[in-house]
Amino acid sequence: MTVPHPPPTSSPDTSSRSSSEKPPIPNQNLPAQDLEKTPGASPPTLADLYGPAPDGGARAWLVALGAACIFFSCLGIVNSFGVFLQYYHTHQLSSYTPDQIAWIGSLTACIQFLAGGISGPLFDRYGTWVIRSGAILYVLGIMMTSLCQEYYQFMLAQGVLTGLASAMIQVPAFAVVSQYFDKKRAAALGLVVSGSSIGGVVFPIALGKMLNDTSLGFGWSVRVMGFVVAPMMGFCCFSLKARLPPRKTQFFLWGAFTELRFVGLVAAGFLVLLGMFTPLFFLPSYAVSMGMDKILASYLLAIVNGASTFGRILPGILADKYGKLNIYGVGSLATGIVVLCLTRATSTAGLVVYAVFIGLTSGTLVSANSAAFSTCTNNPQNLGTYIGMGLAVGSIAILVGPPVNGVLLDKYGGYLEVSLFSGVMCLAGGVVIMATKLTTPEGLFGRV
Repeated sequence: MTVPHPPPTSSPDTSSRSSSEKPPIPNQNLPAQDLEKTPGASPPTLADLYGPAPDGGARAWLVALGAACIFFSCLGIVNSFGVFLQYYHTHQLSSYTPDQIAWIGSLTACIQFLAGGISGPLFDRYGTWVIRSGAILYVLGIMMTSLCQEYYQFMLAQGVLTGLASAMIQVPAFAVVSQYFDKKRAAALGLVVSGSSIGGVVFPIALGKMLNDTSLGFGWSVRVMGFVVAPMMGFCCFSLKARLPPRKTQFFLWGAFTELRFVGLVAAGFLVLLGMFTPLFFLPSYAVSMGMDKILASYLLAIVNGASTFGRILPGILADKYGKLNIYGVGSLATGIVVLCLTRATSTAGLVVYAVFIGLTSGTLVSANSAAFSTCTNNPQNLGTYIGMGLAVGSIAILVGPPVNGVLLDKYGGYLEVSLFSGVMCLAGGVVIMATKLTTPEGLFGRV
C-alpha cells in the first residue's frame, strides 16, 4: 500500500512539522553553483561544502612540515647571503664594491617576493603544480650558481633563477598551510617559517666552513648545498596538497587595494622590509671590520637564524591569542630598536649578544607579515592572492634596501648611517601597523 503524496500545488505547513524532524540537509556532493540554484537554499560557505579547517591532525601537520622544508631550503640560503657577499668580495668579484655585490642578494629576495604576486594567484587557480615546477627550478638554480665566475652570471643564476623558483614555492606554501589552519594559523605559520631559521643555522656554518677551511672550492661547496636541498624539495612536492579546490574567478583581486587594512599593511610591510635585511647582509662584514675572524663572523648569521627560531614560533603562538597585528607591530618596533644599536656592538661577545637579539626580534616579521595579510579576507581560496600581492609590493623594498645601505657604507665608510637608515624604516613600519588597527572593528586596543 502506497502513501499518497500531497498535490504539487499544496505547500507543507511548517508549523505542523514534528519537533523531532530535521530540515533537509543540502547535498554536499553538489558543486557550489548547483546548491546556490536550489530554491530556498542560502548560498553555501566553503565550510558547508568542505568542512572547517582541521587546525591539526596528521594531514595538516604533514603539510606544515613540507612547507617548513621549503623555507629551510629557500630562506635558509637567502639568509646566508652575507657569507656569499664576504667571499665574492675577496674572490670572483673582488673588483666590485659591496653595494654592487649586494644587488645579487637583493635581486634574489626581491624576485622571490615580487613573483609571489603571480605565483599566489596561480596557486589559487591551478593548485600545487606551481610548487612542483618551482622545486625543480630551485635545485637547477643552485647548481647553475656553482658554475658562475662573472658578475652577470651570478645575477642570472643566483639572482633571477633561484629568486623566481623561490617565489613559485614560498607563497603557495603559505596559502596551503592557511587552508589547513584557522584558529591556530599564526602558530602554524610560525612553525613553518622556523624552517628558514634552521636552514639559516646550517647553511652559513656549512658554507663558511667549506669555503674558508676546506679544499672543496666554491663550485663544489655550492653543489653540496644543492644535494642537501634536492631531497627537501622532493618531500615538499609529495606532502603539499591543497585542501580546497581552485577558484575560477579573476586572476588578481584588485579590489583589495581599496581596503584600508590591506593598503595599510602593504605600506607597513614595505617600510619593514626596507630595513630588516640589513643585519643578514652586512653583519659578517661589520664583524670583520671590528677584528673578528672571518669564519667566526660567518657563524654570526647562524646565531641570528638560530635565535630567530624562537622569534618565529613563540610570537606565532602569542599572535593567535593576542592578535596578529599586535604581535606584528611590536616585532617591527623591537627590530627597529635593535638595528639602531648595531654600532654599539664592538667586541666579540657584544656581537654574539647582538646577533641573538636581532634574531629574536626580526624572526617575528616574516611569518607575522603573512599572518597579518590573512586577516584581510574570510575566504581561504583568496589567501594566496592576498599574500602574494602584498609581498609583491614589499619586494621593491627588498631590492632597494641592501644596495642603499651599500651606498651609505661606501660614502661614509662606517656602519652608523646603515643602522640609522634601516632602524628608522623598521620603526616607521611598526607605527603604520599600529595605525592600521584603527581601520578594524576592534580598534587600536583590540586583539586583532
